[in-house]
Amino acid sequence: MKNKTLDIIGKKNLYFALSLIVVTPGLIALLLFGLNLSIDFTGGSRLTISFPQKVEKTTSEKIKNILTKENLKVSTVETSGNSLLIRTSPMDQKQNIKFVNTLSKEFKGAKETQFETIGPTIGAETTANAMKAVILASILIILYITWSFRKVPKPASSLRFGVSAIVALIHDVLVVLGIFAILGHFFGVEVDSLFVTALLTVIGFSVHDTIVVFDRIRENLRRSHDSFPQIVNDSILQTFGRSLNTSLTVLLVLFALLLFGGETIKWFIVALLIGVASGTYSSIFNAAPILVVWHEIAARKAAKRA
Repeated sequence: MKNKTLDIIGKKNLYFALSLIVVTPGLIALLLFGLNLSIDFTGGSRLTISFPQKVEKTTSEKIKNILTKENLKVSTVETSGNSLLIRTSPMDQKQNIKFVNTLSKEFKGAKETQFETIGPTIGAETTANAMKAVILASILIILYITWSFRKVPKPASSLRFGVSAIVALIHDVLVVLGIFAILGHFFGVEVDSLFVTALLTVIGFSVHDTIVVFDRIRENLRRSHDSFPQIVNDSILQTFGRSLNTSLTVLLVLFALLLFGGETIKWFIVALLIGVASGTYSSIFNAAPILVVWHEIAARKAAKRA
């Protein structure tokens, strides 16, 4: 039975345009600024210093001068209440001990609460492993969906299902990367190894949502004699409520974590929030419509050959 309450497929170009509008600023930011990588990827040292009172601007300048005298390059100094978060070039143990001694003399009650150093080699390995993980996950998803939908009725193709899911997935990844490129440039938000975990989680969630819609399309192709675009539209509407409800429950939990989870996982949660919202949108308004566009192009080519 045809559902005419919402013609998503008929307005697919509008939804594609909306996705383009959302993705474009982030792409420009990625090209111009790139991501603000943490020491997890670039190598270096990260220090956290706590003070008895709120940190003043003059204090952060004095700390920066102390580190500079030790031939250390200071890349960022961030104030957070009574604490200073400092990122420098790699600092060895001797330099750190000397810095702590100078700190205690210059500032009464100041304490170093965190110190970690990651070498450039390990940072490069982390970057390479992160890229490999994302690429491998994408390839495995294409193979899995192609195999799972291998018996899908004609005129559909299992490969089209797999590639369409990856295109929607790339959309979600670009949205997250683009927004963090903007946040990194204007607000100093760093991308660390936890961000890669968030990105892989977003990939998994995006594909899960897409497969729900695709599975309903496969079922309806076996039972319905409507046109392919109509079958896809009906399938989207039949799974619409489930997709929104699932995403809403996840978003509510993430909002709770954002409010009470603490500073250490704040941007991890923000990445998940953006990714889950984008994944829900792309599964409904991008992945399935891409199937229809591909089908229409293939149908036109077949008609020309005939």
